[in-house]
Amino acid sequence: MRFDLVDLRLFVNVCNAGSITGGAANSCITLQSASERIKGIEDELGTPLLIRSKTGVITTEVGRVFLQHAISVLQDVDYMRDELFQYSKGLHGHILLACNSSALNEYLPNKIAYFLKNNPHISFTLQEKLSLDIVHGLKSKTLPLGIVSNSVQLQGLQQLPFCDDELVVIVHQQHSLGSHSEVSLQDIVQEEFIGLMEHLALQQYIESHVKQLGKRLNYRVRLSSFDAVYQVVANGVGIAIVPRYTAQRLAHKDISIVTLKDSWAKRKLVICSHCFNELPQYYRDFIDCLTTNNL
Repeated sequence: MRFDLVDLRLFVNVCNAGSITGGAANSCITLQSASERIKGIEDELGTPLLIRSKTGVITTEVGRVFLQHAISVLQDVDYMRDELFQYSKGLHGHILLACNSSALNEYLPNKIAYFLKNNPHISFTLQEKLSLDIVHGLKSKTLPLGIVSNSVQLQGLQQLPFCDDELVVIVHQQHSLGSHSEVSLQDIVQEEFIGLMEHLALQQYIESHVKQLGKRLNYRVRLSSFDAVYQVVANGVGIAIVPRYTAQRLAHKDISIVTLKDSWAKRKLVICSHCFNELPQYYRDFIDCLTTNNL
């Protein structure tokens, strides 16, 4: 197939802009050149990727598949460029780790800090993703290492236990739920919620289970961190679902921690790879760091 990175980036920009004109502008090429390049991709593939109209463009089914692959290829190229740049600065290794919200925000920072301190020539790229997407990336070998919830199917991957990641409900003690020891999602789905931003992996995980109940959460506000969510609840506004580790770390005299008794909330995090032995030695050293109680 005869399309290059310029074509791929142009197609992504066109889809994001909703028009070839906007995509051309964001790609810093002329409209005529952009149109010719898009037409060239379609001719090469033998099928339309875009449905054009006076108001813009939308992707066909094939176009959506092409878009996903284009994004993946561009991300890989960016990762390659970043890693090689790190080597040019004297670093001897770069670790790409995909993980969910809980791992990224709660369990990894101290571990990574310890490892970096003891391995001055290693750098990291962390990607926050849904566990299901991480597993897909590991199985397709587009991701080398991941930390995921054991709630997803992990067949075909090598695994090591990392930590418990139980989800709980936090409420102000004066809230009607403040005296409860445990609740189910069904019990609280009508409450006012303080949530994480919609693109964050944990929030998407929670909402997937809300949808299974045929419900939608009523958000008073969405915030970017567990700490910010906790502060709002501590001030008597709404309730939230957070990792138990977070609730205990931020323990506040006015906050009650209520067990979420749904089975999906009893999560464990596991370290996964397609094959640990195929990873560079510095990856395996980091895995040893993750699985050792050195902090």
